[in-house]
Amino acid sequence: MKNALPATPGTPRKKAAAAGPPRTPVARPKGSEPSRLEKLQKIITSSLEDDKAEKIVTLDLEGRAAFTDRMIVATGLADRQITAMATHLEEKLHEAGLKRVQIEGAAGSDWVLIDAGDIVVHLFKPEARELYALERMWGADLDEEAPASA
Repeated sequence: MKNALPATPGTPRKKAAAAGPPRTPVARPKGSEPSRLEKLQKIITSSLEDDKAEKIVTLDLEGRAAFTDRMIVATGLADRQITAMATHLEEKLHEAGLKRVQIEGAAGSDWVLIDAGDIVVHLFKPEARELYALERMWGADLDEEAPASA
């Protein structure tokens, strides 16, 4: 039985159009060094784990979205925790050589967005995460055909 979550509004075609033209994913040979993207993803997830983020989910959007290759979604319980997570992420990404990190909403809101170029990080309070449901919007269900309306 599939997940009983309600369907996200919008058809797959509309979502794909909003995502932009598809990009061709680049396969990494087995046994090779992790890519820069994989290293940044590891830095981000480790930082979030260190800051006690909950329900960390990584979505691979490579070839599906024009604006990013990966999306990481995590939950924080309080404004102060979410702000600290964003600050620590920014510091660690700068140390890793990423000079342009943009943060939106860090001044005390339910949703903070960190744009690290090829990876976009969303930090939510639990209620906001449930409301926006990014995992359902960008999850594997995007590729499934929407039921025809009556």
